Amino acid sequence: MAVSVPTAHSAPDVAGTSTFVPVAVQPRYRAPRSGIDPVRTHSWLRRAMPLVLAHRRAFVSALVLSFAGLVMTVEIPNLLNEAITRSIASHVTPLAHYVRWVLVLAALAAVSGYLARLLLMRTAYGLEFDLRNLLYEHLSRMSFGFYDRVQSGQLISRANSDIRSVQMYLTFAPFILVQCAIAVVAFGFMLSIDVPLAFVAMATTPLVFLLGVRMRNWMFPVSWLIQSRLADVATIVDENISGVRVVKAFAAEPQQLRALARAADKLQWAYVKDADLRARFAPLVQNLPQVGLALVLLFGGYQVLHGQLGVGAILAFSAYIVMLQAPFQMLGMLVMMGQRAAASAGRIYEILDEMPTVVDRPGAVDLVGAAGEVRFDAVDFSYGPDRSAVLLGFDVGLAPGETVALVGRTGSGKSTVARLLTRFYDVDAGAVRIDGLDVRDLTLTSLRANVGIVLDEPFLFSVSIRDNIAYGRPAATLAEVEAAARAAGAEEFIQELPHGYDTVVGERGYTLSGGQRQRIALARTLLVNPPILVLDDATSSIDVEVEQRIHDALRVLMRGRTTLIIAHRLSTISLADRVLLLDEGRIVADGTHAELMASVPLYVQVLAQADADPDPDG
Repeated sequence: MAVSVPTAHSAPDVAGTSTFVPVAVQPRYRAPRSGIDPVRTHSWLRRAMPLVLAHRRAFVSALVLSFAGLVMTVEIPNLLNEAITRSIASHVTPLAHYVRWVLVLAALAAVSGYLARLLLMRTAYGLEFDLRNLLYEHLSRMSFGFYDRVQSGQLISRANSDIRSVQMYLTFAPFILVQCAIAVVAFGFMLSIDVPLAFVAMATTPLVFLLGVRMRNWMFPVSWLIQSRLADVATIVDENISGVRVVKAFAAEPQQLRALARAADKLQWAYVKDADLRARFAPLVQNLPQVGLALVLLFGGYQVLHGQLGVGAILAFSAYIVMLQAPFQMLGMLVMMGQRAAASAGRIYEILDEMPTVVDRPGAVDLVGAAGEVRFDAVDFSYGPDRSAVLLGFDVGLAPGETVALVGRTGSGKSTVARLLTRFYDVDAGAVRIDGLDVRDLTLTSLRANVGIVLDEPFLFSVSIRDNIAYGRPAATLAEVEAAARAAGAEEFIQELPHGYDTVVGERGYTLSGGQRQRIALARTLLVNPPILVLDDATSSIDVEVEQRIHDALRVLMRGRTTLIIAHRLSTISLADRVLLLDEGRIVADGTHAELMASVPLYVQVLAQADADPDPDG
């Protein structure tokens, strides 16, 4: 049964020409408000400023409210000094006057603090949202060559713990600095009470600054090491969960536990080193103000005893010194957060600074109403400058509506042909053309909408079977999903599942058999109904009886559709109008199956090898 709803269609524009109209659902989330500064020579903090400035209204409001609350709090010890001097000692002003002012300031400071923290947390989570989506959008644009060499655990670590470290610093560092501004405000009040005693109270501040600088220089490399080793642990865990069947098949659990233990030991060492540095510096940074308190009691007490200063001033100075405890403690935390954030930002920028290699060219056009003519013109390709060529002078054409089988030895480059047609990679030389247009001159979205590919390793998402089939067309009706499943030979086993099409499959679809996953993947592509279809060993894990039913449906579906079948089974080859034999990167034979069997010994050898190795990797 044919599935007749296309992925993309032509729609007349105002000029009467056709335009590409994608069927895929458009994103409905709020896009990141800004990106990072692209200049790589700038500091990590300067590069992150556009993101922060995008939230400046709420952020600045939070900082202003926080500062206002601090000013009110700092005023209270000054009132205490006046109350003791003017109300208790000299009885000039009623004590109730100062009591009311203290209560009012405390209430206003509480309200201000609440609003400041509310706006600050909104800013923090807004920044995290923007940064995470910015990173994910960038990852979605990266080319396949990037994923060939980057470990998924490293990416997951950057998208989680590294982003959180950067977000924490960007939002809370200014907040902590405002909190530390209490020292400046308090110093102003202390100067208004007694100038010499104020300088005595702040005598330890230069030492705190020097210790903070030294602490920062020691902690930066350790912070980078922690983030890197966290990513190593995440990579091992991710690979073991994804490859749990391989691990158990080889009884390799002890081996993997040893690998994780080694990575965890390295991480533990880095954490212990980090804790050692904190233990050395943090107590000094946090407790030096206590020395200032001792100096205030010594010098101030002398002044009080000699009648040069009132008792209220000593109490006010003591309160200010106690107030300075929290800022100095936060100052040590700020240094540690800053080094962790700098290391994390560097790891995130490594990803964001790498540009995709396969992108739309300037002036790229949409592929609309494709007839389905495919041409490979003298294509050369290798997977890297240091690797041997996979295709060399590969030259072949497929007429519109033609079905062609591509046959070759294991590793001969059959799957590479499919990857070049969809522009997963770009050719090193030559060109791949559709309807006479170089695929590099077409937009990626319209190209991949017109070329459907069923991979030899089907991947399913941990959602319902219906959602998996409708992945390329989320708005498809249930009837259309069922028609695609029926055409792929999947309807029978789906109906036997507990919840039918609403059954949620396990991670990567491993709750289904290999053949069932392949049929779901085939249905997913058939629902899209592209004018050009690539079947990359799409029925290799399906039993012969089911495969025959699928082939009967495919014969109907492939009418009028250009189809490239990467095949090794004779039953699959029988679907093709002609067969191409690929060897050493070139087409060495072209004809029907019968012609090649009769005249090309290599073809017979390849088919014999396929029988011996029924699941080759092209």
